[in-house]
Amino acid sequence: MKKRIITGFLFIVITVVSLGQDISFPELEGFKKSAQYPVYTNADLWSFIDGAADAYVALGFIDLHVIEYKKGKETIKLEIYRHSDHTMAFGIYASERSSTYRFVNLGSQGYITGGAINFFKGNYYVKIRTYSVKPKTLHAEESLASIVANMLGGETDMLALLSKFPDENRKVNEETFINESVLGHEFLNKAFKADYSVGTDNFSIYLIKFNSPQETLKTGKAYLSAAGVDLVESNNVKCVISDGYNGTIFLSWYEDTMVIISGLAKDQAAIADKYTSQIIK
Repeated sequence: MKKRIITGFLFIVITVVSLGQDISFPELEGFKKSAQYPVYTNADLWSFIDGAADAYVALGFIDLHVIEYKKGKETIKLEIYRHSDHTMAFGIYASERSSTYRFVNLGSQGYITGGAINFFKGNYYVKIRTYSVKPKTLHAEESLASIVANMLGGETDMLALLSKFPDENRKVNEETFINESVLGHEFLNKAFKADYSVGTDNFSIYLIKFNSPQETLKTGKAYLSAAGVDLVESNNVKCVISDGYNGTIFLSWYEDTMVIISGLAKDQAAIADKYTSQIIK
């Protein structure tokens, strides 16, 4: 269940300093803006987050705006990452969350862990951090998170395709989005992934939505060809293949939707069919 952040007693002035490209930093009462950073792009993101930059760029990163708020020795850092769309923002957010975090009602979804508050909304991924343990500073951080979430435009709903995954035995808040090379294959892209646990069995379901049945069929045939399986000319397919990289794969598609299940043995076709049938109706 989501918990709503209580903004507490702090009053935040909504007068902002525009940075252009509709990104602004709010004032935070009692804190001064300091160490305003340059706007980072694909060309220099590595200089701010070093090795993590590649993951951001792979998920449609556009630019990053950063500022620090200071009150004496207390510091709160705000980072606003802009990605190409809502799906990409979810992808980078989901790659850094854990189901063990305390989830809160911020944007489309957010969480608090230690002194960090992260959330995504529209095509923005927001990260706020303080190393302080003082209650007043933590309240200020939560208040800042709330006002930034309200300030940014964009969708506040979770992505619709996530609702296609069956709830039964699904590991909650572990869904992810893979933009490129799903399961290591160049021809598989833009897949949502959910993990499941049934007894001692753990498996993953990948869901891809294509622009047309023709595009689905083309990708399905590419996968069958890579697995050395005879090609088919059908928009409604269910089969099991042996993937040299990933072992047994249950592959299905219907019209513009493809479902891939990995982690199950060949004799567990009934489990695969149960979940596939709930997604492809």
